[in-house]
Amino acid sequence: MSTGTILAIVIPVVVVLALIVLAIALDRRRRRRLRERFGPEYDRTVEEAGSRRAAEYDLGAREERHETLDIKPLPSGARERYADRWRSVQAQFVDRPEGAVHDADSLVSSLMRERGYPTEGFEQQTRDLSVEHGRTLEHYRAAHEINSLSASQQATTEQLRGAMVHYRALFDELLSDGDAPRRDRT
Repeated sequence: MSTGTILAIVIPVVVVLALIVLAIALDRRRRRRLRERFGPEYDRTVEEAGSRRAAEYDLGAREERHETLDIKPLPSGARERYADRWRSVQAQFVDRPEGAVHDADSLVSSLMRERGYPTEGFEQQTRDLSVEHGRTLEHYRAAHEINSLSASQQATTEQLRGAMVHYRALFDELLSDGDAPRRDRT
């Protein structure tokens, strides 16, 4: 075999191997970025989707949708108004635990709406929130589940207390993010 023939075989093989290594590196980088951005929501989505590739496609679609939303910071007056409303809801808990949990859910939805998140349904809310608030999303899911139990008077006082703690976690994050600059999206 001549040197030219050997080079004609080796060079394309090396190029193909380099492209494979590059594709693997890019895939790992994307996966790491999605894990960092979505936190526990990444693993939850992989489990629900049944495959890592399908989950990453879904998470990418969430990011694209999120880019179209007009998420905005709250003016300081609005933050103070929401903080006052939260204290009022929390004070109701002693006398009206179920009502306080329902009011907390409404207050979180109102805060989301004012920040620019669509509130057309719980599943879409969680998808939209997952892009920036993936680390506190389980709190919101747990609170929502307890609120649903409460609607049919099946929640215990301890569960209702837990719901308030869960709502508070997301509420605080949404409230404090109101003055944070938006992250770069790479």
